[in-house]
Amino acid sequence: MKNIIQISDCHIDDKYQPMGVDTTNNLLKIIGSIKNIPVDALLITGDLSHNGSLKSYEIIKNNLSTLNVDYVVIPGNHDNLKNINKKFSDNLLREHLVGSWSIVSAYSKKEGQVSGHLSNEELSSLEDSIKFSSSKHIIVIIHHPPVPMNSNWDDSLSLQNMDEFFSVINKYSSVKAVLWGHAHESSEFSHNKLKLVSCPSTAKQFNHEDRIGFNYFTLYDDGKVEYKTVWL
Repeated sequence: MKNIIQISDCHIDDKYQPMGVDTTNNLLKIIGSIKNIPVDALLITGDLSHNGSLKSYEIIKNNLSTLNVDYVVIPGNHDNLKNINKKFSDNLLREHLVGSWSIVSAYSKKEGQVSGHLSNEELSSLEDSIKFSSSKHIIVIIHHPPVPMNSNWDDSLSLQNMDEFFSVINKYSSVKAVLWGHAHESSEFSHNKLKLVSCPSTAKQFNHEDRIGFNYFTLYDDGKVEYKTVWL
């Protein structure tokens, strides 16, 4: 059995307060809570920065350094690929092993737009990562929602080619769950036997939830996935 935590959409900015909240202070609250939880890996599913500045990535990396845990980062639409690579090159992992599980990353950021898209090359890379993984069970992480959110979220800002994404995922029974951010809300869906989970933002939610939060997962050796959203 392994435990992982997912945080998302930190929106750290070195110049002003995005969305009218102190995103750095909110992230520090989340980090303070995570410190007290036994965890085998931390997943950060995009929009670490709000403006993509190098300084904003320095801020978040310095704050994360207080955690004694391996973490995996994927870029979101707000992230600057050049700058996030400068500060998080060791954490932008296509596959990360956690016991009998693998965390496989799909990069859905498309330059110049808020919505996401997986290129043919990215879809091929995702399939190769799943097909050739030595792990018995797999979780796929992506920034953009791969399903309609059934909320006040604007689905036109989600993943554009959802069907192509699932055309890959559906081939492999080893994939047990798909996790994402971007929508700033905690939600659960299902697809065949897959567990589909949306992560709340550490900065601010887009629905009527006033709290910040993260998702805490328990991964079992038989492929079962359980989770809860922890609110602060």
